[in-house]
Amino acid sequence: MVKVYIAGPMTGYPEYNYPAFNKAALQLEHHGYTPLNPVDSEQYNESSGQQPWAWYMRHAIRMVLEADGVALLPGWEKSRGALLEVRIAEDLTLSVRELGDWFKEQF
Repeated sequence: MVKVYIAGPMTGYPEYNYPAFNKAALQLEHHGYTPLNPVDSEQYNESSGQQPWAWYMRHAIRMVLEADGVALLPGWEKSRGALLEVRIAEDLTLSVRELGDWFKEQF
């Protein structure tokens, strides 16, 4: 199955926008994709608190490197992390599309 990384804003959002990421993951899965959700990096968080931004980005970038494409959530263009993820994906010639565009046609 095609692996699709989810990129979008987290900082400054309620619950770090995790509900939107999780909803996108379910939608992608429903349409036959394997979602790569940066929210899942929390499973590696051995502390009880939040990690620094760089910690999350290291996990996110690993997922981008595994992906066949990237699905963009609304507001991604205002996110420092999502901009970096998209830059890497584009440089690796991955398909980068708005989330809804992944459902219009198969990859």
